[in-house]
Amino acid sequence: MADLSIFDPNVAGNPNNNIFGLPFTESDARLVIVPVPWEVTVSCNAGTARSSEHIFKASLQVDLYDAEMHNAWREGYYMFPLDKKILMKSDYLRKEAELYIDYISKGELVEKNTFMCKSMKEINEGGIFLNTWVYEKTKALLDKGKLVCLLGGDHSTALGFFKAIGETHGDFGILQIDAHCDLRTNYESFKYSHASVMTNALNEIPTLTKLVQIGIRDMADEEAEFLNRSDSRVKTYFDRDIKERMYEGENWKQICEDVVSSLPDKVYISFDIDGLDPKLCPNTGTPVQGGFEVEQIFYLIKCIVKSGRKLIGFDLSEVGVGENNWDSNVGARILWKLCNFLTVSNRQ
Repeated sequence: MADLSIFDPNVAGNPNNNIFGLPFTESDARLVIVPVPWEVTVSCNAGTARSSEHIFKASLQVDLYDAEMHNAWREGYYMFPLDKKILMKSDYLRKEAELYIDYISKGELVEKNTFMCKSMKEINEGGIFLNTWVYEKTKALLDKGKLVCLLGGDHSTALGFFKAIGETHGDFGILQIDAHCDLRTNYESFKYSHASVMTNALNEIPTLTKLVQIGIRDMADEEAEFLNRSDSRVKTYFDRDIKERMYEGENWKQICEDVVSSLPDKVYISFDIDGLDPKLCPNTGTPVQGGFEVEQIFYLIKCIVKSGRKLIGFDLSEVGVGENNWDSNVGARILWKLCNFLTVSNRQ
């Protein structure tokens, strides 16, 4: 176990230690963070594959005192080193995807271009590889009894973790905080696109009994049709509806109670940072006006924990990389709070 008697939580984070400057190793940490540097299918701004490195640096400036969940960190948080092979594979396939997306955006037919056919095949195979890698990494940690969270990368990185969570915990629900539904099918011919992650989860994970989406404000016709035929398995709280309810007199507490009531006993949080107001994440892949303040989301999660529901994992994705490190600073503080919530929710 880490010797906390010689650790001073009041000083600036030591870069020779781990995430948040904490002195834990994988073996003595209660919670393990898996960074996934992957952004092959992003359809707008890139950069999120390198966000975990920037978040790590920003985390050294996060003060460790949490008035609501004091000393949760003492149970141990640890982040794996970045896997450079995954990053290199992402960079290579990202270049292929950029050429492919540019090609099809001009109305060209893929089947008439041998290079583009090869690129599409390689990118889809890359998605399968990544899903398997994430599944094996996270499942091994869950089997050891660790609390696990994933740090993207784009939102597609979470699918393998969803599968590991489903196998470990049985029936569960996902609370998706996002500007987008991510319910497209084979978006841009990429089966495991960031824009299709929830479609793939619903199709491939039978123990995922409920998907609750909140903050959605950008969607396609096919996603609207998907929601119309999803019966009760998917519940979507659109950003416009939330705001109209508040304009007409409801408060955030009442809306949170509504959201919590739609969740099952075991809850996984999938946090795409573009669910927030873009002033907080200006360099995310696809920013959309509207969205939440960070404190609103923290209050919602607090309501989930207070309800007696159990948090079983989370991912934080789509954190951009900007010149002034603002996105990374916001991302680091969100990661800190999510780690605390997950730890407290799993105390006996």
